[in-house]
Amino acid sequence: MGIHSVEKTQLSAKGMLAKTRSVFSQVPEMKRDTRGLKSKIPLTDCLMSGLAIFGLKFPSLLQFDQGLNDDAVKHNLKTLYGVEKVPCDTYMRERLDEVDPQQLRKAFTSLFSSMQRGKVIEDYKFLDGYVLAACDGTGMFSSEQVHCSNCCEKHHKDGRITYYHQMLAGVLIHPDRKEVFPFCPEPISKSDGSTKNDCEQNAFRRFVGHFHAEHPRLKVIFTNDALSSKAPYIRPIIEMGAHFIFGVNPTGNPSLFEWLKGMELTKEIVKTKKEIIELNFYNKIPLNNANHDFEVNFIDCIVKDLKGKLIGHFSWVTDILVTKDNVHQLSKGGRARWKVENETFNTLKNQGYNFEHNYGHGHQHLSHVLAMLMFLAFFIDQVQQHCCGLFQAAVKKAGSRARFWRRQQSIFTELYVPSWEDLFLWITDRNKSKVAAFNTS
Repeated sequence: MGIHSVEKTQLSAKGMLAKTRSVFSQVPEMKRDTRGLKSKIPLTDCLMSGLAIFGLKFPSLLQFDQGLNDDAVKHNLKTLYGVEKVPCDTYMRERLDEVDPQQLRKAFTSLFSSMQRGKVIEDYKFLDGYVLAACDGTGMFSSEQVHCSNCCEKHHKDGRITYYHQMLAGVLIHPDRKEVFPFCPEPISKSDGSTKNDCEQNAFRRFVGHFHAEHPRLKVIFTNDALSSKAPYIRPIIEMGAHFIFGVNPTGNPSLFEWLKGMELTKEIVKTKKEIIELNFYNKIPLNNANHDFEVNFIDCIVKDLKGKLIGHFSWVTDILVTKDNVHQLSKGGRARWKVENETFNTLKNQGYNFEHNYGHGHQHLSHVLAMLMFLAFFIDQVQQHCCGLFQAAVKKAGSRARFWRRQQSIFTELYVPSWEDLFLWITDRNKSKVAAFNTS
């Protein structure tokens, strides 16, 4: 996508934030805030301010709040995020705590629709017109003191209780592409009034159900780790007409590996510029003893470097018939599952988003709402990384992603920025930017 046209497209920062704001404006507004007073700041402004915190990589709500007395920050929140009235950190927490996280789902589907119209999804076609969706769960909060009614609980033998939240995420991936695009994540937490902990299996079933409702015509292959190679994980995928490539190992599926003993597997050797890949596969084998009628197809993958040194050993099961023509591509899809760990969770935890930092827990939904706003900010960043020439040029000029985030935040807090295009140009070529030290609007 051309550098000079990106600001006019729906896949620019301006376009995506406008669509997100439109979704936020439809979230039901509470008539009164938690103190019984009529809300003075629109909920939309509170949500967009929360999104700005993660988009600009502020390490805490307090640091964001400390800059709100600066005219430049207020000006830039309006020009870049459309925020008319800026909430303080305490007020923002109170307002976002009462928002049902499910009300934010449409923001993800709206951005995904823009990607479809922009033909980005075409770049991610993986096999026979299908795309890959990698799924996994991760921890997002843990404390022995702070908790809410939705926290899961771990009771220790010494009487201590650890309160925690987890999140199940699904991201669009491709083995040969760096960017990943998140679907709406699924919180793993107790529902109101429940005495039982939620679990990843239940969250995955909810995720698949929402996915099918929101993307009914998207041809998808789900990939997940070996803990998911069980009928309760797989059946919802089959029922929605999708496919799967799930990791498998002897510990989790011992009967499957017993079945394979003595079987003559079909072998295929693939040599790339960096690796020698030995692929062995067998079709139509029971998933486990409890599901003899549930047959899967098995792939074993041994990867060595060009000198013969072992790099990795992987195994998967899939419902897709494995042949010599597709076994290498299927193995690439299975190995690409790590993108949900490396390009998603690792990025969110260690590259500026501060996923495991407690920005605010609240009494109802605050922890989940903030996590979903973080995923939205990550989504927007990933689209820009894939599509926006100005963004790409600014990151290259900064020298690294970390330095780019720091420069972006510094410009936002210290100068007057009329548009995202001008912000990126200030980093790449100041002579073409309208960023100024004084308010010229």
